[in-house]
Amino acid sequence: MAKRPSLSEPAAYRMRVKGVLDARWAEQFEGMTLIADQGDTIFSGVVADQPALHSLLVKIRDLGLVLISVNRIDADSEET
Repeated sequence: MAKRPSLSEPAAYRMRVKGVLDARWAEQFEGMTLIADQGDTIFSGVVADQPALHSLLVKIRDLGLVLISVNRIDADSEET
């Protein structure tokens, strides 16, 4: 049986928001990479733990961005 990932350890995440954000938004999300993709923006990077992920999601909401998806990227995942 595979070990279940811990929510209290750093993990890589990918979040997609509606619309293309320009480079000045990057300072709002320090440590995350922002990439435009098919009319949306993908944030990707390592998040320290579950409270840090929650803070990031609250920031997305407070800035009025429309969240489309959030995906944890496990080390053994085939996603890049």
